[in-house]
Amino acid sequence: MEPFVNIFGQLDTLHSFIEPVLLALVVANMVTRYLAHNRHVEQYEDGGADAISRFIPHEATNVLLMLASFYYLTVNHHGGMVLSMFVAGLFITDLFEFESRKVEARRDIPLDRPKASLSLWTLSLLYLGFQMLFTGTLGTIL
Repeated sequence: MEPFVNIFGQLDTLHSFIEPVLLALVVANMVTRYLAHNRHVEQYEDGGADAISRFIPHEATNVLLMLASFYYLTVNHHGGMVLSMFVAGLFITDLFEFESRKVEARRDIPLDRPKASLSLWTLSLLYLGFQMLFTGTLGTIL
């Protein structure tokens, strides 16, 4: 493995903690995803399609997860590239899933779960767990 190179100054003191931070962000993203979906359903039932709005905590976890995965790319090049690809896909999928909820609301059909986002979230969690297992971080957490 290549030696770690300090490119971000004080921010690079976190390089040994980035995998647990990513794990916390992935789990927080799922929690906010669940809360956002429940909020969208309530908004739809109360006010129709025009009442559905983005859930700011979920959008914040998306952005933080994206930034953390890009930082992980500087720490672990191969693992960071694959994880960043999953997280970027998750970010883009969330944009389309929100719009599809609004379309469903306009057509007066029940709001569906964000299936594509859930599958990409699962892939992100599994890959991060795989990375943590083989880098030894998972053993130190457990």
